[in-house]
Amino acid sequence: MGQDQTKQQIEKGLQLYQSNQTEKALQVWMKVLEKSSDLMGRFRVLGCLVTAHSEMGRYKEMLKFAVVQIDTARELEDADFLLESYLNLARSNEKLCEFHKTISYCKTCLGLPGTRAGAQLGGQVSLSMGNAFLGLSVFQKALESFEKALRYAHNNDDAMLECRVCCSLGSFYAQVKDYEKALFFPCKAAELVNDYGKGWSLKYRAMSQYHMAVAYRLLGHLGSAMECCEESMKIALQHGDRPLQALCLLCFADIHRSRGDLETAFPRYDSAMSIMTEIGNRLGQVQALLGVAKCWIARKALDKALDVIERAQDLAEEVGNKQRAAAGTAGACREVPRVCGGDGALLRPVWRVHRREEQPAAGPALLPHLPPQVPAKQRDPELSQLPPLIHEAWLCVTPGSRCGLPPRRSCSFSTAHWRPIYSWGSCQHVLTTARALGPAHGCSPVPSSPPCLFVLCSS
Repeated sequence: MGQDQTKQQIEKGLQLYQSNQTEKALQVWMKVLEKSSDLMGRFRVLGCLVTAHSEMGRYKEMLKFAVVQIDTARELEDADFLLESYLNLARSNEKLCEFHKTISYCKTCLGLPGTRAGAQLGGQVSLSMGNAFLGLSVFQKALESFEKALRYAHNNDDAMLECRVCCSLGSFYAQVKDYEKALFFPCKAAELVNDYGKGWSLKYRAMSQYHMAVAYRLLGHLGSAMECCEESMKIALQHGDRPLQALCLLCFADIHRSRGDLETAFPRYDSAMSIMTEIGNRLGQVQALLGVAKCWIARKALDKALDVIERAQDLAEEVGNKQRAAAGTAGACREVPRVCGGDGALLRPVWRVHRREEQPAAGPALLPHLPPQVPAKQRDPELSQLPPLIHEAWLCVTPGSRCGLPPRRSCSFSTAHWRPIYSWGSCQHVLTTARALGPAHGCSPVPSSPPCLFVLCSS
């Protein structure tokens, strides 16, 4: 197959793919790969196969084609092609939750000599690296990578990349419990889709709607969450996007659980778990398992909950996700005290997140895009005292309880969990409360405590 014929067949496959005839498109591209001797054409068709298998959730096949593409790039002896192929390899490992490998391949991309592709793909490399750091719960490095990707998007007027970064930032802020920003950034992504996305794939609209649904649920706006998730699921079904279908099912399950409709939540968790197991999304499996555990806790079937949490912990440790592993550790049987009197029920597991890095702080590239903040002159002057607290104390603020005691020495609460504070607004509230209670109530730093500031709140 010659160069012109190869090009024609690749275009034919693209037309089929864009009209949702994915299997036919794959057949055309595979035929080109088998018969074409044109290295440039083979490289391009391998890129098409990587993208198609990614959107279908066939991550192992995606990885296989990415490896072949690197070999082709080496034959071409072109730094631009090598950069693109290493980026595809990084993305493949990211999808398979091999986050350390993803970071390594991204660093390889950034270490390649300056090329034309480097200016265009550098933002995508930074985005993939940020997603990997987020998967490992290395929040500060994740945020720095996202900011770098955002700078690339602005410098190159790349609205599509900016949309993807905003979606990742939505996920980032959802994980660090800043739900207002978790909603703000997906809404920004949706605006970009409306303003610039006339010729874009519908997956960008679907992803922005999904992240909005997650944020709306966390904020308690369950009706809006359901609407956004339904729209995202509709697009995912239309395009055969299995990974997004699994995420939407997980979000549906969380929404029903939040409504107290556990009978509806359970089968959706099972469906999400099935797809995520099929495609190899181990971090998604952890999220589904933790959702199931919360359902069992709501039913007071805590022995079943502990079994599920331990499975989640094993998977999270395998992936390297510190946050989910910590959640699993809190639910391990050895960590849950038993009540000697009363009904003898197990106390609800306490969520403890052990982290050694500083709290994530937005840099100059991100600050103009954040929601309005309290002006510096209006902040309490004692807020400057909070960073030492964040690293030196656990602050327990609950009705009728002492403040400043480490969790293991505090009294037990069966209807509460530990939640980290990340926003200055929350810190302001804690500072005000601690100042009102005073030292007489035990509001003092505990230097030997774990390095994070937490409050106990109802779930």
